[in-house]
Amino acid sequence: MKVVTASEMRDIDRRTIEEYGIAGPVLMERAGVSVAEKVRNLFDKHKVVVIAGGGNNGGDGIVAARELFNHGWHAKVLLFSKEEKLSRDNREQYKTAKRLGVPVEFRTRLTPADLHGAIVVDALFGTGLSKPVTSVFAEVITCLNKSDAKVLSVDIPSGISSDTARVMGEAVKADYTVTFGLPKIGHMLYPGAEFTGRLFVEDIGFPDELLSSVLLRVEAVEKSYAASLVPERPAHSYKGDYGHVLVIAGSRGKAGAPLMAARACLRSGAGMVTLGVPETLTDVFLSRVLEEMVLPLPDTGGGIFSERSFDAIAGFLDSRADVLAIGPGITTDVNIVNLVERLVTTLTVPMVLDADALNTLSGKSGILKKVKAPIVLTPHTGEMARLLRPAGKVAASAPPERGLLAGIAGDRLSTAVSFSKETGTCLVLKGAPTIVAGPEGRSFINTTGNAGMATAGSGDVLTGMIAGLLGQGLSPVDAAVLGTYMHGLAGDIAASGKGMHSLIAGDIIDNIAAAFSALEDAE
Repeated sequence: MKVVTASEMRDIDRRTIEEYGIAGPVLMERAGVSVAEKVRNLFDKHKVVVIAGGGNNGGDGIVAARELFNHGWHAKVLLFSKEEKLSRDNREQYKTAKRLGVPVEFRTRLTPADLHGAIVVDALFGTGLSKPVTSVFAEVITCLNKSDAKVLSVDIPSGISSDTARVMGEAVKADYTVTFGLPKIGHMLYPGAEFTGRLFVEDIGFPDELLSSVLLRVEAVEKSYAASLVPERPAHSYKGDYGHVLVIAGSRGKAGAPLMAARACLRSGAGMVTLGVPETLTDVFLSRVLEEMVLPLPDTGGGIFSERSFDAIAGFLDSRADVLAIGPGITTDVNIVNLVERLVTTLTVPMVLDADALNTLSGKSGILKKVKAPIVLTPHTGEMARLLRPAGKVAASAPPERGLLAGIAGDRLSTAVSFSKETGTCLVLKGAPTIVAGPEGRSFINTTGNAGMATAGSGDVLTGMIAGLLGQGLSPVDAAVLGTYMHGLAGDIAASGKGMHSLIAGDIIDNIAAAFSALEDAE
């Protein structure tokens, strides 16, 4: 399903009116009726207070109040605007409500007594909010949030930025939100998603060709879309048809990360996986692997890859393997820094870069413009901040600056999209939710996963899954989208049995098969 900004939704609204002849008041009527129906379906109470602003969002709320009033509910509208400042369509709905006997009061203050025993419909602001909520409106929202009333927001909780999901000063904490046509970015990302509550997307008559336009570049990944990306497994195929992945990972004390990445790669369907490890640690890995193969590589003598391992890696990829995954547990030793730079700028096979492979590029993201191969980057917020550092001599392992962290957290979608476009890479910005961005400008918001997946090794599993899907011939973006969705789905299945507190990365691997089965059922 497409996800839109406020301006994109306004354009859909405008074109629906101007090009298709569906009048604005008709859309408002349908929106308000859909809100009223949702209130009636969700609640048994018969007292509702609509807190409305002077714009069209308030008009939607007035229609909802009128519909509920006509169905026998005790419905009241509190209008936080002056009558002369009501929008045209809002004013007409106000007049209609008054003629039908719906109680409407113009207010400048909200009190706890107004909310006692009522369901509240929040129709104060819509998706067009562009400045912080202050003064009277901030007081209204504060009063509402302090009450124990159940709240249903119209289109988006008042005070949430539709485009970034930020809280604009104060915001309504809704239990439910009814939006129209398509979800907005503010519903999908945090903190907006937390304020949205349960989201309902209602059809009020926008033409489908506008809602599915290729000009809309952000999508929420639904189960059916993920299922459509699963590679086929013809009956006459053999292991060579599904790719051979080389996983370069590990160092002394960090054997778990490479083992999890390799196992996840196989569970995701790769035909073969070879684990490239520091040669002084070879016995450690040989004692642990079953289906995976092991490639000892030159190291420094201390369990850290040497830059000299470049030739062996390049030769192996040239003659045997199809995909390279590198990064989990490799450290940021100077040998690793030089090795990763040479691999990234020289190789032509698809690559997945994670963890320390990303950290070695701290302040050097310009190198990515020189790559000769499709690359998928899988940073979490801290690693993303290191990638965005200006060129300099900051150590690759140095903590990310607070300003960079705040900037990413404040607009994760734009961060991912702009970086992907600038570098020509596919970026998987891990978090809640994870965002996948492609160099052509499309981006995807993942809809699976849970807080139990915030555990050591979870990212290593994702690296292996994406690499395994690349090995089966998926494009970088498709492999990243499917890998991320299945990673979260496997985590959700694991959490349903073990709970979130006890979930570990191995549980995600153990449920990849169940995730495949769930997607097969969706086809």
